[in-house]
Amino acid sequence: MAVTVPQRNLQIGKYPMAEKKFEREMKKLESEGVITRSEFLQIMAAAGAFLALGTDKAYAAKSSAKAKIVIIGGGAAGISMASRLKRKLQNPDITLIDPSDRQYYQPGFTLIGGGVYTIDDVWKPQADCMPQDVKWVKDRVTLVHPTQNRVQTAKSGTIAYDFLVVCPGVKYDWSRIEGITHATIGAGNAHTIYDPKGCQLTWKAMKEFSEKGGKGVFCDTFTKHKCGGAPKKISLLTWDNCRKQQTLDKIDLHYYTASKQLYNVPHFTPRLEEIYRERNIPVDMNCRLKAIDTSAKKAYFERVETDAEGNKITTPFTDDYDFMHFMVPQCAPDFVRESGLSWTEGNLAADGWAMVDKHSLIHLTYDNIISFGDCAGIPTSKTSAAIRKQLPIAVENLIALMEGRTPEAKYDGYAACPIVTEYGKVLMAEFDYDKKEQITFPLSLWDMSQEQWVAWLLKVYALKPIYFNLMLKGLY
Repeated sequence: MAVTVPQRNLQIGKYPMAEKKFEREMKKLESEGVITRSEFLQIMAAAGAFLALGTDKAYAAKSSAKAKIVIIGGGAAGISMASRLKRKLQNPDITLIDPSDRQYYQPGFTLIGGGVYTIDDVWKPQADCMPQDVKWVKDRVTLVHPTQNRVQTAKSGTIAYDFLVVCPGVKYDWSRIEGITHATIGAGNAHTIYDPKGCQLTWKAMKEFSEKGGKGVFCDTFTKHKCGGAPKKISLLTWDNCRKQQTLDKIDLHYYTASKQLYNVPHFTPRLEEIYRERNIPVDMNCRLKAIDTSAKKAYFERVETDAEGNKITTPFTDDYDFMHFMVPQCAPDFVRESGLSWTEGNLAADGWAMVDKHSLIHLTYDNIISFGDCAGIPTSKTSAAIRKQLPIAVENLIALMEGRTPEAKYDGYAACPIVTEYGKVLMAEFDYDKKEQITFPLSLWDMSQEQWVAWLLKVYALKPIYFNLMLKGLY
């Protein structure tokens, strides 16, 4: 079946600033002999045809199964699920519970922090993103009663369901870092891009730091977290800004990771480690941020290591900074654990992630509940690319359950993390549960173990329109 992708969905002409930036990038690539405009357009046309293949499934034969479906969460996972189910069911009865006024393209927060986007580039009114004929309950969930098939809300009472989809995203647990709160983001020049306000403050601080120089401290966190590459991107963009400002001789950058290695996907790790060495940015492993003294500009860490006998050794230390970017520890929203939906053992239990089968995304206790997206307790990265691949699995298996069939669709753990290494280059890491590279077309035409300009163009110019115009509409 031939499918024509509406051109209006892929145009950037309606965004004049983006179009001008794209033209500059294209001219630079042509002048450097990297690729001609004609070659680039041919590749993008092939990619567009590839994207169109994904829309075939969205228009496949509809199921006549009937059931009351409740979706918790109105982010990338929740709205995409509602849209796809609307297209797949003849008589959809879908309620979506979410309190948000705005739909943010959250992968864009890093680009705001790096001065590429502005905040107005990455959001739309939630009402404009909500699928038609889906009942939107603008409220938050306080508890699920899984044995009664009911959801309790803060203001809208109890809502019954036959099938439940749990995708409320993550909770930022500010209580695990002393000295700073959500309300005081930016105090003492300590920043995080994981917030609409925070990413804007990050760019202002990064720009000033790049002009003056000083000590820069960057760190991730010890919990599972969304967009794990973001702290790396901010550290590398800070270095690149300093290069542009010719202040590299005035800076001292340091990266701390709570992990035992900088990155855990072997195909991409060597080049990423090499970049940090080339830029003289030391990387310390097994370090957890515990507190920030914003008045003194001091970051307090613990180095957590294990000796030969298996004993845990914790060593506290402090580092001064002039500019800092940190990540807040993350966990599932409280109601997930309080409703008995979380893992109770294993390394996914501590932070309350939903207990689902990692392939089917069906809850291991309650088989009329599916969970995917950032809240799901599965061993892969929490990214929008992962959600995009989980979505058809969740839809197909939910419909199978509604029809009384055995769910057969399986998610392989695919996730992607576009690590921005400099302005104009991205190391696009795509991988599965086994941490094996899974390079998708058209990126498979390049050596993706190295940073590439084409991945930058994809990250900056293509992924956002795909998110708003295809993914949230259940078409991709």
